[in-house]
Amino acid sequence: MLSSGLTLIFSMMGVLNFAHASFYMLGAYFAYTISEVSNFWLALIFAPILVGLIGALVEKYGLRRGHVNGHVAELLFTFGLAYLIDETVKIIWGRSAVDYRVPEAMDFPLFMLFGPQYPAYRIFFFVVAIAMLAALWFILKRTRAGLIIQAALSHPHMVGQLGQNVPRIFMTVFGVGCALAGLAGVIGGNYLVADPAMAAQMGPIALLWLLSAGLARLRAPFLQP
Repeated sequence: MLSSGLTLIFSMMGVLNFAHASFYMLGAYFAYTISEVSNFWLALIFAPILVGLIGALVEKYGLRRGHVNGHVAELLFTFGLAYLIDETVKIIWGRSAVDYRVPEAMDFPLFMLFGPQYPAYRIFFFVVAIAMLAALWFILKRTRAGLIIQAALSHPHMVGQLGQNVPRIFMTVFGVGCALAGLAGVIGGNYLVADPAMAAQMGPIALLWLLSAGLARLRAPFLQP
């Protein structure tokens, strides 16, 4: 789930967002705070939205200015942004892990298969991930908005001449990618551990997933008979 948002941003915008795992961490901490005030189900809805809004603002007022200066400026900006988010989290929530737990309604084994028990929350995790991927595929491949997004990637000037706001499209894509990272944080933060080190732990995994997917796409033409 974390890699889906990173892949969306990279494939649609060509931006390798090194702060992506920090948005994942924000999702977990926002969900923890909302859960303390209300419940997990509201956190599941509103925490990704908050992370997505922050991502959209970051793209509009920060990343967009670095984009005109090339990929090096983008990498430096996202590196600095990751450090800024990490330090902000430590200031607000502290350096220790927070008590963000799996909701009681799904804290039970759902079934047993060949010995091991499968928790209900883990199956819920799986269902949400499949639903998220299906929704992404449908939006990008079967809707007018998806066609506009793909056209803006390859022919931004033409799309702009047709009356579409290309900067707003890129802002939306970046915000949605960050929201997906926030959704992964909401669901994964209580299943794993929600602490300031979670971004550093998950970031390399997401980057390796993106790298492996990119290498597979590069190798695909050479594997044709």
